Amino acid sequence: MIERVKSAMVGLGATWVLILMLVLSVVSLAIMLERAWLYWSLRDDAAALMRDLGRLLRGGDLEGARRRLEASPSAEAAVVIAGIVEAKMGPEAAEEAMAGASALQRLKLEKRLTFLGTVGNNAPFVGLLGTVIGIVGAFDELGKAKNATLTGATQVAPEAVMANIAEALVATAVGLLVAIPAVAAFNMFQRVVRATLANTDALSHVLLAHLKATGDSGTSVEEAIESAARSADRPSKSSGRPSKEAE
Repeated sequence: MIERVKSAMVGLGATWVLILMLVLSVVSLAIMLERAWLYWSLRDDAAALMRDLGRLLRGGDLEGARRRLEASPSAEAAVVIAGIVEAKMGPEAAEEAMAGASALQRLKLEKRLTFLGTVGNNAPFVGLLGTVIGIVGAFDELGKAKNATLTGATQVAPEAVMANIAEALVATAVGLLVAIPAVAAFNMFQRVVRATLANTDALSHVLLAHLKATGDSGTSVEEAIESAARSADRPSKSSGRPSKEAE
């Protein structure tokens, strides 16, 4: 059984391991570029967005806040828009809507990152497999050299041994070259996802604080907006000047 496994390993060599590592490196690079483009396209100034959202909500302009968020390409804005859509149902409904939208955005942001993490963790082991195959091939050549009776065969054996050892070292190096960029990209992208989700929570709390404050005052959000509009159109009655009929 051991001889059969050894023969299969020596016969295949470590070339297939190198081909596998090359394929993994190409796929990993494609995922890195795609994820980097996605995160770049979703970038926005979260601090400015929070300031604008708070200012518009304090002014009772819920529709203006929605338009401001719709103008932003960020994932944070998409989550808060879901809460504004359900704002008329109350803070609890808005909070649940934002929780669902946040889960969807998280899935979108973390898509394909598992592959990068898997490659980063396992590429060195795949390279180590190639190393083991190369070492087995080197020892097999040494065994052939020992059992050989011809001088020419004995002279060729060291070259074959060195070739197998070199192949083993190349497999280890390729495994590390594939793993290191994958791990670095995975950690960087995870940090971007965590920062995005943190900004989402901050913006969500700004909206919830406004909705809860409006609810505690006994006025719905729509009524507050309508009241603000009526107050702007109605002439002031507190001037204290008597009407013409009173005169």
